[in-house]
Amino acid sequence: MAAPLTRPAKTPPPRAASPSDGPATPKSPGARRGQRRAVTLFMVPFFALFTAVTVLPMFYAAWMSLFREESSGLGFGGTERVFAGFGNFTEALTNEAFLRSFGHIAFYCVLYIPAMVGGALVLALLVDSAMARARRFFQIAYFLPHAVPGLIASLIWLYLYTPGLSPITDVLDALGANWNFFGQDEAIYSVVNISAWQWTGYNMIIFYAGLQAVPREVLEAATVDGSGALRTALQVKVPMIRPTVVLTLLFTCVGAIQLFDAPKLVQLRANTMGEDWSPTMFIYTAAFKGHDYGLAAASSLLLALVAGLLSFVVTKLGNRWKAS
Repeated sequence: MAAPLTRPAKTPPPRAASPSDGPATPKSPGARRGQRRAVTLFMVPFFALFTAVTVLPMFYAAWMSLFREESSGLGFGGTERVFAGFGNFTEALTNEAFLRSFGHIAFYCVLYIPAMVGGALVLALLVDSAMARARRFFQIAYFLPHAVPGLIASLIWLYLYTPGLSPITDVLDALGANWNFFGQDEAIYSVVNISAWQWTGYNMIIFYAGLQAVPREVLEAATVDGSGALRTALQVKVPMIRPTVVLTLLFTCVGAIQLFDAPKLVQLRANTMGEDWSPTMFIYTAAFKGHDYGLAAASSLLLALVAGLLSFVVTKLGNRWKAS
């Protein structure tokens, strides 16, 4: 009996050699030099602009802080610049208005940061939830207040705070709620509201982008384990975007200590706030109203130092929170 015929096994067609086969060909020294030149060419504009608008002004401010203007001849002999050393720094550190301005900002941060960051995080979780609809619409709607320049936003709210002009005050009066947006105790809440209205949507977009990077299989595993929507949000989503939250807190703290436009405009109606309510307002008043540029320069450098120390502290605490 003849043996059954067997079909010969097919041999795969020869594969064309790809560039990845075999050892990589090292780049020539000329190609590496060309890449370095290209990288340097793209970096030069940034460093040139950074030096022009940041580094040089800081050195100039440091130079100005060492001098002060003094008048001679009972004020009739003009002014002359004299070397003051660290006298301007001593004057700033002993100035009650300057120190009190940091207390105002500290209280502002206690009110503003939880309201703004917490509100932005809640909105981001709501938009990211499975039941959310029209996500693009809500993203744009929440972000629109940030698209309005800060000065224009402050003017809008200044109008909305003014009795007799604002529909908000008319509604409050109809409800019997007497609230003076420019009162001695209420003015800071008006400032917090302006800042939160402008920045909540912006940070919501940042948190939402971080939530989009959370692996979907992790969320599916939490759902399979019986985790509800609220528990998943608090125990899965929020811990996984800790770096984003820490970065937002860092930028918020640095921005809060430089607060200027909102309190400056509210101060026009709330006379109890004073022209030196915040550190930046104190610097502005010292420079352009008191014409004490040495004190203003010294105060600005001290403010930059405080901002740097605050950034360091927030980063350290954030790293510990991320590692916990």
